[in-house]
Amino acid sequence: MNLDIITLDGKKTGSVTLPASVFGVDVRADLLARAVNWQLAGQRSGLADTKTRGEVDLTKKKAYSQKKTGGARHGARSSNIFRKGGVVFGPAPRDFSTSLPKAVRKLALKTALSSKAAGKNLIVVDEAAMSSHKTKDLAAKLEKMGALNATFIVDSVEANFDKASRNLPHVKVLPTAGANVYDILGREKLILTSKAVDMLVARLEEGEAKVKPAKKAAPKAEKAAKPAAEKKPAAKKAPAKKPAAKAKK
Repeated sequence: MNLDIITLDGKKTGSVTLPASVFGVDVRADLLARAVNWQLAGQRSGLADTKTRGEVDLTKKKAYSQKKTGGARHGARSSNIFRKGGVVFGPAPRDFSTSLPKAVRKLALKTALSSKAAGKNLIVVDEAAMSSHKTKDLAAKLEKMGALNATFIVDSVEANFDKASRNLPHVKVLPTAGANVYDILGREKLILTSKAVDMLVARLEEGEAKVKPAKKAAPKAEKAAKPAAEKKPAAKKAPAKKPAAKAKK
């Protein structure tokens, strides 16, 4: 797949060939859903907490006498039926994060990139750099490109470009190492720098098994004829023992 490389002003500066192994895989919604759920689960703080009756600061002394009061029988004021008492089965701090195999995460990222390429929402720019840090200058350029709702994945974050993009509510800038499925799918356009394309391809194709050429079978070495083992002489049989003589009466 070939795409034009353009500047932020919309001028063509070259072209790039996107490998099908990264930008042309089949779009699988199940992989994208697993990756997004995995990311969102890892972002949950899990800090909700309530106090049990053993943690509330209330007296454990019996409220009143067991009998002769006309009231129900009660013990400590920390019981859950009293105001300010403990909570039964309330939430406690926990970790919501789950695990996702590395191979699934890599394939999901390829799928997210391929979905943008298939939907013609992928743009490649020569570099993400600005001569000014003013937001209105960057907004004017992105409006001409139709990319006011976009995720930028750049090889390096340039200071002026970073400052200019901070006040744009629907623009996010990520380094190549931070490329993820959630941010790619969360915005309409995906904009990559030309160097970021090479870095992403190197990252996603790293460690993949390559087919090695078959080696020619080496000729079998002729087995050396082993000398026949000399037969050992048969062991002589021990003479049969004579029956013991019967004792005379």
